[in-house]
Amino acid sequence: MKINDPKSVKEFLIQRVLLNPKRDNDPDIAKHLSYISKERLIKPLIYVGTTTCAKAAGAVKTFDAISEYIEEHQLDADLVKGGCAGNCKVEPLVDIQMPGKARISFQNVTYEKVPVFLDEILNNHVPEGLVLGQYRNPIYQPWDDVPYIDELPFNKGQKKLLMSNCGIINPVSVSEYIARGGYQAFADTITHHTPARVCDIVEESMLAGRGGGAYIAGKKWKISLNAVSDQKYFICNAVESDPGSYMNRVIMESDPHRVIESLLIASYAIGASKAFIFTRSEFTLAIERLNQALKEAEDYGITGHNIFDSGVNIHIVVKEGARAFVCGEETALNNSIEGKRAMPVSKPPYPAIRGLWNKPTIINNLETLINVPLILKNGPEWFKSIGNEKSKGTKLFSLSGKVNNYGTIEVEMGTSFRDIIGKIGGGVREEKAFKAIILGINSGSYITPETLDTIVDFEALKNVGSALGSGACVVVDETSCMLDIAKFFTRFFKNESCGKCIPCREGTARMLEIVESATRKPEKDNSFQTLERFKGIMQLKGMADVMKDTSLCSLGKSAPNAILNMLANFKTEFDTHVFERKCPASVCRDLKTYTIDVDLCTGCTACYKKCPVDAIIGSPRQPHFIVQDKCIACNACFEACKFNAVLVE
Repeated sequence: MKINDPKSVKEFLIQRVLLNPKRDNDPDIAKHLSYISKERLIKPLIYVGTTTCAKAAGAVKTFDAISEYIEEHQLDADLVKGGCAGNCKVEPLVDIQMPGKARISFQNVTYEKVPVFLDEILNNHVPEGLVLGQYRNPIYQPWDDVPYIDELPFNKGQKKLLMSNCGIINPVSVSEYIARGGYQAFADTITHHTPARVCDIVEESMLAGRGGGAYIAGKKWKISLNAVSDQKYFICNAVESDPGSYMNRVIMESDPHRVIESLLIASYAIGASKAFIFTRSEFTLAIERLNQALKEAEDYGITGHNIFDSGVNIHIVVKEGARAFVCGEETALNNSIEGKRAMPVSKPPYPAIRGLWNKPTIINNLETLINVPLILKNGPEWFKSIGNEKSKGTKLFSLSGKVNNYGTIEVEMGTSFRDIIGKIGGGVREEKAFKAIILGINSGSYITPETLDTIVDFEALKNVGSALGSGACVVVDETSCMLDIAKFFTRFFKNESCGKCIPCREGTARMLEIVESATRKPEKDNSFQTLERFKGIMQLKGMADVMKDTSLCSLGKSAPNAILNMLANFKTEFDTHVFERKCPASVCRDLKTYTIDVDLCTGCTACYKKCPVDAIIGSPRQPHFIVQDKCIACNACFEACKFNAVLVE
C-alpha cells in the first residue's frame, strides 16, 4: 500500500480493515494503520483546533499565521484544521508532532506568537510559557520536563471514551477515523448481527437516554423494529438549544464520523433506510463538517445503497432546523423536518409507532447515539462495567460559569459534583463562595452546597429533587442572584414558547411579570401596585404547579422548574427581594439605591458628566447629590468616581 495514494489507502482500508475479520492479528496492517492515523509520521504535523470555541479565541488568525510561516519557510509539514480537546480555557490550542517525538500541545497560541513559537519547537526546543502537555506514545520519544496531558488537573478526573478522538484526529478524514478503529463496529454489525440482536445488545448494555428522559435505548428501538411499515426513520437530535450546553456541537465539529457511524448502526437496528441529523442552522461549522464527512463516507461506500454488498441501504441527511428551543421536543422536531411549523402534538401515539410522515421513527439525543459503536465493538458487559450500579457509561457536560477551568468534559457515571467542580473545574473562580450548579435549563434544577456530594446518577439526582438534564453544568457563586437567574430562564421560555397550549403560553408570560415585579421597586404612592405584586407572588408556586401538570409537551412542563427550584432552595433570598426590596448579591439593578457620601465627595464633577439622565446635581468643588426619582441605577456614577464617594445599597 502507498500511504500517499488515496486510492491505495481507500482499497486497503475497505478490503483489509473494514471487511477483514482477522485484521486485529496482522502486524502489517497495524503498521500501515499507524501511518494513516498519523500516530507514525514521516514529516511534522501541526494541528490547530478550529472549532467554534477556538475561533472565538482567535484560532483562525493563528491558523493563517502558521500557514504563512510554512509557505515563507518552504516547510514540508502537514497543517490540519482540527477539533476541540475540550479545554476551552486554553484556546487557541496548537499541537505539534515531530517525527520520532511525542505529540505536544501548546496553549494560548495567538497569532503574534506564531513565528517565535514555531522557530523554537521546530528546532526541538519547547517554548516556555506556552506548553500545556504531551500525549503518551509507546512508539516515540517523550519530551523532557513536559507533563502528560492526562495528568493535568482538568483531564485527570475525566474518562474520555466518547471524546477519545476529539482534538486528536482530522475531523473530516474518513481514513484517519477508520485507522483509529472507526466504522469497524458498523461493518461487523451488518455482517454478523441481525437488527433484533443489535437491539438486544444495546438493551443489555443498559444505555439510557442522555437527553434527559433516561429511557433504555434498546427498549425504545424494539418498538419501531417490531412495527410493521414499508418505511422507517431514525433521527439524531442534535438541536442543543439549552443555554450553557454545547457538547453536541463539539462532537459534530470534532468527530463527525462517529456521529455518522452511530446513526448507521442505530438505523440498521430498527430497519430504517433513511436517517436525519437534525441540528440548528446556526451551527454552520458543524453542518459543514458533517456534510463533508458524509460525502467521504459515501465515497467509501459506507452509506448509501447496498453497503458493502450486504443488501443494507441507509441514506443520511443533515437537516437544518430553525432557531427554536421547542425543536428539541421530538414531535415538534418531526413537524420541522416535514416542513411544518415546529409545534408539539399530544402523545400517544408515540413517534416510535407513528412519527415522521406517520411512519415508525426513533429519535435519540446525539450523546446517546455515540455510545452505540463502543457498545457493539466491546460488548454490553464492557459498557456495564463503566459507571455505577444503576447508571452506566460516561456523561458529557458543558462546564462553564464561575469556575477556573471550563470546557467540554466527560466523566464516568458515579463521579461526584464536588469532584467535577473542585478537581476538573479547579474550584470556584477568585475563591468566591460556591452557590449552585445549574444542571440545564430543560430540567432547571440546582445542585446546592448541601447536595454537592451528589453523584452523576439518574436516581441519586432524583432523590435530591434534581435531574441530570441535557448536560449544561453552569457554576454560580455568591455574586449571582438566583432570582435574576430564574427570571432569565422564565424570559427564555416565554420567548421560546410555541404558543400552542395556554398553560405554557400564558403561564410563562404571567410568571415573568411576577418575578420582574419582585426585582424592582414599586412606584411611590401606588398601593394598588403593591397589592398586585403580593397577590402575584402568592400565586407563583400554584401557577408553576399547574403548568407542570397541564402543559402539552415536556418543554412546557419543565418551564417553571427554575422558579420552583429557586423557591425550594433559595427561599430566603427570594423573601429578601420581596419583603426587604433588596438583592443580597447586588445584581438586581432596579433594587439598588445610589447615594453620595458628602464627606468623601470632592466635587470633581466626574459623576455629573457621566450621568445619562441628569440625576446628579451640585456645584464644582462642592459635594454632589443624587435625585432618587431620576436615578436609573445604571452604575455610571459608581464607575466614574475615583474617591469611593458613591455608595450602593
